[in-house]
Amino acid sequence: MAAGVRASEPRVLVCLGALLARWVAAGLEAVVIGEVHENITLRCGNILGPRGLITWYRNDSEPVFLLSSNSSLPPAQPRFSLVNASSLHMEALSLQDEGNYTCWEVLNETRWFQVWLQVARGPYQVEVNISSTGRLPNGTLYAAKGSQVDFCCSSSSWPPPMVEWWFRAPDSSTEPFGNNLTASCFKLFLMSQNLQGNYSCLATNMLGGRHRKVTTELLVYSPPPSAPQCWAELSPGLFTLQLSCRWAGGYPDPDLLWTEEPGGVVMGTSKLGVEMLNQPQLLDGKKFKCVGSHIVGPELGASCVVQIRSPSLLSEPMKTCFVGGNVTLTCEVSGAYPPAKILWLSNLTQPEVIIQPSSHHLITQSGQSSTLTIRNCSQDLDEGYYVCRAENPVGVREVDIWLSVKEPVNIGGIVGTIVSLLLLGLAIISGLLLYYSPVFCWKGKGFPERQDMGDVMVLVDSEEEEVEEEEDAAEEEEEEASERDESPKEVTKYGHIHRVTALVNGNVDRMANGLQALQDDSSEQQSDIIQEEDRPV
Repeated sequence: MAAGVRASEPRVLVCLGALLARWVAAGLEAVVIGEVHENITLRCGNILGPRGLITWYRNDSEPVFLLSSNSSLPPAQPRFSLVNASSLHMEALSLQDEGNYTCWEVLNETRWFQVWLQVARGPYQVEVNISSTGRLPNGTLYAAKGSQVDFCCSSSSWPPPMVEWWFRAPDSSTEPFGNNLTASCFKLFLMSQNLQGNYSCLATNMLGGRHRKVTTELLVYSPPPSAPQCWAELSPGLFTLQLSCRWAGGYPDPDLLWTEEPGGVVMGTSKLGVEMLNQPQLLDGKKFKCVGSHIVGPELGASCVVQIRSPSLLSEPMKTCFVGGNVTLTCEVSGAYPPAKILWLSNLTQPEVIIQPSSHHLITQSGQSSTLTIRNCSQDLDEGYYVCRAENPVGVREVDIWLSVKEPVNIGGIVGTIVSLLLLGLAIISGLLLYYSPVFCWKGKGFPERQDMGDVMVLVDSEEEEVEEEEDAAEEEEEEASERDESPKEVTKYGHIHRVTALVNGNVDRMANGLQALQDDSSEQQSDIIQEEDRPV
């Protein structure tokens, strides 16, 4: 019987090929989808009840025998088997198994059924590439604010998969970015904070329905827009100095590093930027530098410097207040950093006592300037030294101010005395002007008569010279008298000049000429006298 079956195979295959051609044209085949590396079973029609002789063929260019219910015919491959004496079971599918399969049944009549097997593969791997980004140690990607980011997703699959991009921002729903076949790439320009979130690439095999999704978290980082700010202040509750540094506006928070300058000795690194100073570090003029660094730049970071200084004081050393009046003492602080605390103390009694604001003492402060106003001054209670003290963690400075409290004076008497002194001064000046007025001066010989009297200087001989001149004049009178007695000749005598006037106010040359003229006249007179003495009597 086996020989009869094998002899009839060529005729059966010919008839089967003709029937398959008509079925394919009519579209009566069933469609079954399998997955690579998986198992699948192809059913031989939807018939219940007893089945006849079943033979499975694969339809390529010509029918190929696969399996038969006749146990004497071995299967074409060991992975083929019959299930329920009719269905074809295939193990470990491959892409080469895809095609048309025919089930041939011989019972009371000959029937055949066609099955179209489609084999899908994947997607098994989804590759996501996001460029122009950095990667954190935990694998999270980040991009700089304002930058451009390229997104690409691909997957190896058969048939080619549908690739979709989905985006979900924090605390929001998922929204699609679009889809494409085989690959999906797009660009985002000017990355901003609202584009931070999870980006998912979904690859779906439209034939097998299998899909793969890869989700990548992308953070958008931005450096602080301005320079860091640093300052020194008193720590709350403790009288010690605290350095604070802030570089706000960036995401995530930058790292802040404090160093001592010069030298760059590292004091500490933290996100808070707070550092406590020890007492040996509190030196006047000491500098501290805060350096901020951010993950997206700038590369060299940014910095600010704090220089601590002790206070300097400026105030009036003495103030005066009249009994019953008010007086204000002022104290100016400069150069203190951090700002100094200003106190007013009174050392009228020992020990020094801090002055508290009251109705008698009014204390006001504006910035680093403080004033102490003392009302209704009393000589017994308020006169004495007052101390202005300025202190910060770097140093303490004090300045003493002496307050003198005096009795009120008679203003009318003072004004009268001043007026009297002014009148007396005017009288003295007027007398001097009259005494030295050129109108009362003797005009010397040889001086111009119309000389400016305001430019005249009077030279007066000393008393000794006047006495000598009087004696000479007496002798001359005696000689003249004797000569008159002895001879009738008339002799002209010249007396001494007791006052000489000369021009001043810059006219020195004319004054010298006048003196020279006087000397010449004197010499001529002297020569005349000698000639007269030589004459014979």
